[in-house]
Amino acid sequence: MEKLRKYISVKDEDQFYHQGAVELLVFNFLLILTILTIWLFKNHRFRFLHETGGAMVYGLVMGLIIRYATKPSDVESGTVYECEKLKFGPSTLLINITDQVYEYQYKREISHHNVNSHQGNAMLQKMTFDPAIFFNILLPPIIFHAGYSLKKRHFFRNLGSILTYAFLGTAISCIVIGLIMYGFVKAMVHIGQLKGWEFHFTDCLFFGSLMSATDPVTVLAIFHELHVDTDLYTLLFGESVLNDAVAIVLTYSISIYSPKENPNAFDAAAFFQSVGNFLGIFAGSFAMGSSYAVVTALLTKFTKLCEFPMLETGLFFLLSWSAFLSAEAAGLTGIVAVLFCGVTQAHYTYNNLSPDSKMRTKQLFEFMNFLAENVIFCYMGLALFTFQNHIFNALFIFGAFVAVFIARACNIYPLSFLLNLGRKQKIPRNFQHMMMFSGLRGAIAFALAIRDTESQPKQMMFTTALLVVFFTVWVFGGGTTPMLTWLQIRVGVDPDEDLKAEAANQRASNLDKNTTKAESAWLFRIWYGFDHKYLKPILTHAGPPLTTTLPEWCNPVARLLTSPSAYGDQLKDEDTDYIINNDELTASYEASAHVPVPAQDAGSTRAPGKEDIHEGDLGLGGYRLQLEHTPGQSQLNSLA
Repeated sequence: MEKLRKYISVKDEDQFYHQGAVELLVFNFLLILTILTIWLFKNHRFRFLHETGGAMVYGLVMGLIIRYATKPSDVESGTVYECEKLKFGPSTLLINITDQVYEYQYKREISHHNVNSHQGNAMLQKMTFDPAIFFNILLPPIIFHAGYSLKKRHFFRNLGSILTYAFLGTAISCIVIGLIMYGFVKAMVHIGQLKGWEFHFTDCLFFGSLMSATDPVTVLAIFHELHVDTDLYTLLFGESVLNDAVAIVLTYSISIYSPKENPNAFDAAAFFQSVGNFLGIFAGSFAMGSSYAVVTALLTKFTKLCEFPMLETGLFFLLSWSAFLSAEAAGLTGIVAVLFCGVTQAHYTYNNLSPDSKMRTKQLFEFMNFLAENVIFCYMGLALFTFQNHIFNALFIFGAFVAVFIARACNIYPLSFLLNLGRKQKIPRNFQHMMMFSGLRGAIAFALAIRDTESQPKQMMFTTALLVVFFTVWVFGGGTTPMLTWLQIRVGVDPDEDLKAEAANQRASNLDKNTTKAESAWLFRIWYGFDHKYLKPILTHAGPPLTTTLPEWCNPVARLLTSPSAYGDQLKDEDTDYIINNDELTASYEASAHVPVPAQDAGSTRAPGKEDIHEGDLGLGGYRLQLEHTPGQSQLNSLA
């Protein structure tokens, strides 16, 4: 009998590991199919279904097979046994079964109405991911890549608009969706589909916050392939990157909002506590991510790691990942930390890396982003059939579609009107229509929804969010190319040539004007000057040397911190003027700011580790900014 029990135990353990291998094999084959489909689509220039939409289709088919082609498990698996002596759920439980002790680890708490779903198919249970996998493994590479690949010279030209859409627009979207859904919830209570105590106004706001996370990966991929107008691409990409971070922190802040009395009543103290939590978590996460990037920049600058590209790349990767883990361990938001870590790494650390490490880090995070994104979209398709607690409510789903479209309109059109009052280069109507059309929902909304599915309202939210993601990715993602044609938006645009031509036109139109810069640009000018006089010389090999910018009594420290290659660089006033004059914050221009760069300076050698503003700086640019090209300059550049 003892041998029989051990044999059964070993057999169950082997079956558990076999099921784990089958799970990984399923995702492996799904990714292989997705990659082959992507190649087929690119080979035939098929743009009506993006790779993410194809991954979802394959996931749906596989989920359908797993749901109806696999047999249920033993009845004993998942059976509930009463244990009255335990007063709490221990992290590790040792159970003595007929003199054989077994160890069980705590996984999660299950609500009473979800117990039956855990007694069915073991394969379905195995294919249901732990939400921690999304937030700790799959999302960080996606968010870091978004920050690390940000084209910041275009990003900063539209910084005011991007921040407005990301912060104010996300808040507007959250409130509008919450209010509309609260109306639909009241209607559901009235007709008897819900009980009044099941769904509160805070739940509606929670749903509004997670559905405010836009993820136009499909649209942006097509934009990149067709070289759509750079300003439109930057506005949409910048909004989606920051919007994800804002939506995640906003969702957490709303989840901890707890009025002391009536959950549907407004509690001023709880409201201001949530606002304080939002600001504190966002600021703390920003500081955490930026700090790790600064440490990485200093290590790559003051060590000889560039002589060992493999070690340099490994250190870069591990410190970037540590930003996420440290923020989570400190009770902050790792997604926000890793986003700003990526932005700061691109602005400073990238310039210190060896050429091999620059290429490796770009390719590494691009590859990780590709795999993680497709795994998430494959799992979305699987989850429609493998998740066992779906609640399909037609009225709630219809209300969600209505709310999402109205909220997107309330976000884009009023804010664009207000922004155009202060922008010299207006956001045209066709751009606004395209941004409205591109408000797809994707990985972030799905990950936020699946993070908590214990209560029935949260299960209804998850099911609805999944359907909204399916619809927007397939319908809006597939309609991107026809919409670009219908709205007559420019394609085939070279970002660098577009920026140079715009600068030349603006300079020519302002030659005979004697205006001054608007006061709104003073903050940007101060940051730019501070960054290039102090931060870049400290954190990178770029100049000007600190011995020329710091007081004389700081010379010992300045010489220690300044890279030898920085002594050939000097800060040019026209560089600052160029960026300020071409930034959207400026209402008027100063003609004297535009000073052509002499031909002999254009061909000067570049300091090691420093990138050209028109190519790879991934920041606000270096010091080799050129507004005009002369024949002599072209010859020197060709020899360089």
